[in-house]
Amino acid sequence: MVRALGTTEYVEAWKAMQAFTAARDASTPDELWITEHPPVYTVGVAGRAEHLPRFENGIPVVRTDRGGQITYHGPGQVVIYTLLDLRRRGLTVRALVRLLEQAVIDFLAAAGIEAHGDPARPGVYVADAKIAALGLRVRNGSCYHGLSFNVDPDLAAFQAIDPCGYPGLAVTSARNLGIMTPFEALAGMLASHLQRRLD
Repeated sequence: MVRALGTTEYVEAWKAMQAFTAARDASTPDELWITEHPPVYTVGVAGRAEHLPRFENGIPVVRTDRGGQITYHGPGQVVIYTLLDLRRRGLTVRALVRLLEQAVIDFLAAAGIEAHGDPARPGVYVADAKIAALGLRVRNGSCYHGLSFNVDPDLAAFQAIDPCGYPGLAVTSARNLGIMTPFEALAGMLASHLQRRLD
C-alpha cells in the first residue's frame, strides 16, 4: 500500500513509523509512505560530531534511530519511507539497500540519466554527485525509514554538513539533470519503480 502524506514534520513522521512498526504483526500489510519535510538535518546512530553543521543556518538538527550519518531533508525532496516485513519477504538489510538503490537507478534510466550505486557509500550517484540517500532501522524483523531523492531542494543546505559523513561530497538534483517532471508525478513514478522491485 502506498500512502501520500503530503508535507509532514520529520519527528511526527518518525514517531508514526515507530508506532506502526511496534504495532504490526505477521499479517500487517507493508506500506510505502511518500512525504516531504520542512528543512531539517537528521543524524543517524553512527553520526559523528565532525560532520554536523559547521555554521548556523537556522535549520534544526534531529538525532534519529536510522543507520548512517547526517543528511538534509527539505522542500523539493521526495522521501519514501519503507515499512516492510523483511522476514516475510526474505530480505536482508544489504539486499534491501541494493533494491532501493536499483529502484532509483531504474527511474533515472527511464529519464535517460545513467546512475549507479557504490557498495562503499550507500545511495545513488550520477557521476560523482549524490542524488538519493538511504537510511534504515530494523526492529523485530521489520524495517522503517527509507530513501530520500532530490527533486529540486535547496542544495546549499548540504554545504553546511558533510553529507552522509563524506567531506566535500557533491550533491545534485533531478532539476539540475534536466528532469522537469512535476514533484507529485515524480514521487509517484519513483514509488512505482520501488513497488516493481519489491514485487
